[in-house]
Amino acid sequence: MSVNFADLHRRVVFGQSNGRIIWQPRIGCWYTDKQFAGEPLPPPFTGMTPAQIYRELNCSARIYEYNACFRAVEHPSVQWSSRWLNETDEEITVTTPVGAQRHISRRVTSNWHRITLKWWVSDETELKTAIWRAENTEWRWDAQAFESVQAEWGDLGAPVMFMPRVNIQDLYINAMGIENAIFALCDYRDTVEAYFRALDAQHDRMIDVINASPIEIINFGDNLHAGTLSPSLFRRYVLPAYQRRCERLHAAGKFVYSHWDGDTKSLLPFARETGLDGIEAITPKPQGDVTLEEVKEALGDDLFLLDGIPAVYFDDTYPTQTLEACARQVIDLFAPKLVLGISDEISSHGDIERIRVVGRIVEEYNARQPAVV
Repeated sequence: MSVNFADLHRRVVFGQSNGRIIWQPRIGCWYTDKQFAGEPLPPPFTGMTPAQIYRELNCSARIYEYNACFRAVEHPSVQWSSRWLNETDEEITVTTPVGAQRHISRRVTSNWHRITLKWWVSDETELKTAIWRAENTEWRWDAQAFESVQAEWGDLGAPVMFMPRVNIQDLYINAMGIENAIFALCDYRDTVEAYFRALDAQHDRMIDVINASPIEIINFGDNLHAGTLSPSLFRRYVLPAYQRRCERLHAAGKFVYSHWDGDTKSLLPFARETGLDGIEAITPKPQGDVTLEEVKEALGDDLFLLDGIPAVYFDDTYPTQTLEACARQVIDLFAPKLVLGISDEISSHGDIERIRVVGRIVEEYNARQPAVV
């Protein structure tokens, strides 16, 4: 491998690459689905680890494995227990001095992820317990984990991490589920907003650890989707949290972006108000609800686009020429403020060799740029 992708990654996001961009496709779904199914990887990837696959493909990785470096430490009085209700359903109970929370999930036959049968929060009482837990959670840096990830991934990409989901996205995806969360906002909003404040304070404690760490590229792992997050909810809850987070992270010299991987058309007008340096995983048509031109209009010349190529173009449903044309269009519109990638990941039945196709286009583009001093 002739390119130090970790160095190039840093240079790109901090505006020091002399116009060069970087190709960072994510292959996690493709890899883990095959693992789960017991399906061998095709040659020449048979038996390889993800890091080895990236080296074979001669492209960069967005190395979120660095999240292992940040350890959440709950109050010592918190107790966890679990039991299997049957062959597929597991119940986990968390007991605290102010109450308990229960979570029930079901194993499925198609992948590693489980179906939630009972959310961590199903009523106001459990939400008050969640508030206490958030108020009593600290964060620690794990230097040994950092060294371990460095040893495995090396110069495939700069260290990156993603913060926990912001207020309402946490309520939707981690704590309550969308329908229950919407009812909670109507039925006991004061308690919900107390939970948001407790999360914000907990995340501030995490930012203290992030800012003291060597990790310079920070993601908000929010999975925003306009179908569940209205502009009014975004403005009321997400926008001020983003602005506050970005101000603190920028003060420590961090590059900050967020993961918006659903429909985004109604939320993109807020992009330049957020304080973000870029947005990850915006999915264009025919997979998402926006055109590349609409994305460019929203981001302007101020924000980076991370990704940009619809994942479906890596399936054989579409000819390779469609993928090539899209890659070139993304580069034309967004370079040099571009970390080119797949919005969101190549699917489990995608053609992994198409990653090389885009890689060659990026190499040709970079070869036309001035030499980096």
